[in-house]
Amino acid sequence: MRLRKKKNTPSRLEFYKDFFLDFSNATKENPSEYIDCEKIFGNKNPVHIEIGAGKGDFITTLAKENPNINYIAFEKCADVIAIAATKSEGISNLRFANLDAELLDSMFAPGSIDRIYLNFSDPWPKGRHRRKRLTHKLFLKRYETVLVKDGELHFKTDNVRLFRFSLLETKEYGMEWLLLTFDLHKEYPKGNIMTEYETRFSSMGYPIQKLIAKFQ
Repeated sequence: MRLRKKKNTPSRLEFYKDFFLDFSNATKENPSEYIDCEKIFGNKNPVHIEIGAGKGDFITTLAKENPNINYIAFEKCADVIAIAATKSEGISNLRFANLDAELLDSMFAPGSIDRIYLNFSDPWPKGRHRRKRLTHKLFLKRYETVLVKDGELHFKTDNVRLFRFSLLETKEYGMEWLLLTFDLHKEYPKGNIMTEYETRFSSMGYPIQKLIAKFQ
């Protein structure tokens, strides 16, 4: 189902523009200069990224609970990230990027990110679209480039097929699994921050899968 365009999105984006990183001139062929996270946040704290932030429940909660970590939320849908931005007031360690993850390694210097979160990514179920899955080896290569040594990839989904695909991709890429569960809420409920999708799917009885892995 196609999302209906929201009329107030432009005004929201303008009002919260100070929370957004500017990539208006960036393309894969002509990327902008690397983001200077130290300059943006005014400190040398670790930087964590969420790709596909949705309406921002997860990343805003995380940022509030961890003031000594800087967060950047990527979301390519302007209507959705505009809603996330409305939840960011008073959170100084959070910024947003209305950008596709394909540009990630063009935006950040190698070894500048400490952790990447992938929460309930689009499963792209058709085989011909497998390269679009955010755990495909093409994306893993981008993550490996920007992550620090021993930086972690945290992945959550309700889609078992996507999870098994992700296990295979990360294993073939040579990543080390630090945590693997097919039922997160049953096995590791403590400290879990729920996304909007997670709240919905778990209430319907769907088990949530989670993988934490790092590059070797």
